[in-house]
Amino acid sequence: MGLIIRYDDPRLSNIHGVQSVAVSPFTLVFLSAGWTPAVHIMNAVILTTVLSAGNSGLYLCTRILWTLAMEGKAPQIFCRLTKGGIPIWCLALTTVLATIFFGLSFIGNQIVYQWLVNLSGVMGFIAWFGIALSHWRFRRAYIAQGYALEDLPYKALFYPFGPIFASILIFVAVFGQGYTSFTTHPFNFNSFLSAYISIPVFLILFGIYKFVKKTRFVPLREIDLMTGSLREREEQQKVHPYIVVVADRAPSDIDL
Repeated sequence: MGLIIRYDDPRLSNIHGVQSVAVSPFTLVFLSAGWTPAVHIMNAVILTTVLSAGNSGLYLCTRILWTLAMEGKAPQIFCRLTKGGIPIWCLALTTVLATIFFGLSFIGNQIVYQWLVNLSGVMGFIAWFGIALSHWRFRRAYIAQGYALEDLPYKALFYPFGPIFASILIFVAVFGQGYTSFTTHPFNFNSFLSAYISIPVFLILFGIYKFVKKTRFVPLREIDLMTGSLREREEQQKVHPYIVVVADRAPSDIDL
């Protein structure tokens, strides 16, 4: 694509500059090749992708909020389910907030919307860092508690290099979020703040939660490796062979 379309092609940007792309580079490739009908196909593919991403995001936010409520980390009103098992209040709140945030993209010069995009982008990287850290601590806790790695049904390759390397890449990506603020003269403080505001927000919320809930970092030997595990379910099936353990319910919510 870089060999077909020039980096300064005027069709790539509109009156708002390079930060607002007017035409997809994939579309420009088809136009340059003379395949005009393919442009509409590409638009349909993009629309389908956006709808799919929005649908999965709506599902994830709804279920995460419900899980937080079930664990006592969110208001109990979000625990309510319909007869079909849908967390209706979680879905309602997620839909309202998503609609409001999407509407902000049509207001003003999109400064607020750009801040929201940067906020969610860095938060996504923070979540992936949490996944890498959890994997690293899980394997260490598994060994510290005397379990054999051979008993694991699946062992991730390249441990411990994998989670460490992933964490390094995450830090590089987070730093790259606002690299333009360092390359512009004079220094663009607004761009710097919008790119990295997620980090202090996360640290403040994390600190407030630790202070209010009085929680502590769990030592490796005290980490619960059994709740919800395949071994626990097998043991439950031996004791109660006629009870089916529902996988998507919290362990404390299952009565045996």
